[in-house]
Amino acid sequence: MKLLEDLKWRGVVYQQTDEEGLETVLETEKISLYCGVDPTADSMHIGHLLPFLTLRRFQNHGHRPIVLVGGATGLIGDPSGKSEERKLQTTEDVDRNVQGIQKQLQQIFNFDGENGAIMVNNYDWTSKLDVVSFLRDFGKHVGVNYMLAKDTISSRLETGISFTEFTYTILQAMDFLHLYENHQCKLQIGGSDQWGNITTGLELIRKMAPEGSKAYGLTIPLVTKADGTKFGKTEGGAIWLDPEKTSPYEFYQFWINTADADVVKYLKFFTFLSKEEIESLEASLQAEAHLRKAQKALAEEMTRLIHGEEALQQAIKISAALFSGEVRNLSAAEIKQGFKDVPSFDASTVEDLGLVELLVSAKISPSKRQAREDIANGAVYINGERVTDTGYVLSETDRIEDQFTIIRRGKKKYFLIKY
Repeated sequence: MKLLEDLKWRGVVYQQTDEEGLETVLETEKISLYCGVDPTADSMHIGHLLPFLTLRRFQNHGHRPIVLVGGATGLIGDPSGKSEERKLQTTEDVDRNVQGIQKQLQQIFNFDGENGAIMVNNYDWTSKLDVVSFLRDFGKHVGVNYMLAKDTISSRLETGISFTEFTYTILQAMDFLHLYENHQCKLQIGGSDQWGNITTGLELIRKMAPEGSKAYGLTIPLVTKADGTKFGKTEGGAIWLDPEKTSPYEFYQFWINTADADVVKYLKFFTFLSKEEIESLEASLQAEAHLRKAQKALAEEMTRLIHGEEALQQAIKISAALFSGEVRNLSAAEIKQGFKDVPSFDASTVEDLGLVELLVSAKISPSKRQAREDIANGAVYINGERVTDTGYVLSETDRIEDQFTIIRRGKKKYFLIKY
């Protein structure tokens, strides 16, 4: 399939400024194009992924991606999608966030070869501009009425918008113009909320670039879930790309728990599997949904892309161990990931590690009588192995890497004993 045809089949095209013109350019040229992100945190979350993965599809078709991290625009704040002013970040916060996000983007793109990606930071050119030059050279070309017609601005007029956020769209427009002039960048892509900022950039290029200059904009739809709940959120909060914030195991579990109603859409959106591969998985979903082949493929592709093969295999191992109850072969590092949210008890200062006493102290059983009953009935497991001796005393052999003991009560209630 041609590139735009493939993007449409995947459902990732929301709006285009000139579909026919862009299609012609993509078929006749190898272009540079960009997508940006403001460093509002030191990590991206999965809500940021779709525009960048779409940018990567352009690279796979031979075009050159420019990946912009907004060190300058991050200091201002994008009013898009916000009902009130963003809290201003310090320069130090933004610098730290830029470094974290750049590292994650390096995982997604190929920076080598003829069409290797380029990483840029808009602070490098914006910070050199004085306020008079900004107003004369750029502000003169963007009418107030034009800006007031933008949804991102008009929606804030009643609740209030500062001049700082009011000018954000001009700053992003300057980015597009700068990349057009210095990197021959002909296309900006972004989420559907970026349409106003993208078209302002095209307006600036039309007025300030040499006559005959032509650039394009393309936006991507908001990712939604079939049940109406917000994509990328769990009870624990956002699903981050940073493994310290969301472990590879948690990341893998998020994708593998995708509902049947959403999984084919997500395979199209987020993976680089072919049309034939996705259609095969869709057929499996219809014929043998219980095997969850589509969910497994989605979880594997996404975890491998963001965290690498080793982290993927570790996530699969933890998942299999928790499903089967065979947890003894997990490493301490794997236990930290897989048992991050289970109840835990610090037994490092406990002298008597008799199983009955430990069950009560760790609040695994409500009383000694219940603890004895649980053990005698075969409901208690230590590191995956059933223990039925009410006089059992835990020893060093029950410690995994001398750090943890995993106790299970019943089929799925896990508890982590720490030393």
